Amino acid sequence: LDSIPIVLDTKDPDEIVETLVRLRPTFGAVNLEDISAPRCFEIERRVIEALDCPVMHDDQHGTAIVVLAALKGACKMLDRDMTTLRVVVSGAGSAGVACTNMLLSRGISDITVLDSCGIVHAGREGLNSVKSDLASRTNPTGRTGGLAEALDGADMFLGVSAGVVPEQLIASMAPDAIVFA
Repeated sequence: LDSIPIVLDTKDPDEIVETLVRLRPTFGAVNLEDISAPRCFEIERRVIEALDCPVMHDDQHGTAIVVLAALKGACKMLDRDMTTLRVVVSGAGSAGVACTNMLLSRGISDITVLDSCGIVHAGREGLNSVKSDLASRTNPTGRTGGLAEALDGADMFLGVSAGVVPEQLIASMAPDAIVFA
């Protein structure tokens, strides 16, 4: 498989989509890279609609695939059923949203997502459309607060954001917790 990195001097979704549509006859697939949320979701959706070839956003799909594979391995080693885990995802950008979607699709229903302002939940004001959608599909017990409240008793932690998790918060997790920092 050959690939050519094409760096675009724009962050405008319209210009990015138009450029990829015009380049399509030259390429068999598109791998989007380093496009921040929430723009990445709109751009990916529009490129998929516009092109007749595979489209992947590495920060979303590549990360989510690796996380799912690692979680399957961890659950096998610990003899645990993935669907019973209480999961905490720190980061509601492209990687965090994609990982959350992947875990939800695999039957994990108790997922708490945090962004830089704390737990993403249905009653929180100021959520963009992506985080509002996440809030409607995650956090089934209605947790609020920050990382301490989210990690208390959690079975798995996935860190896909900047920051350090204090040791005492990891210690507050369930026995045999899985940590992907």
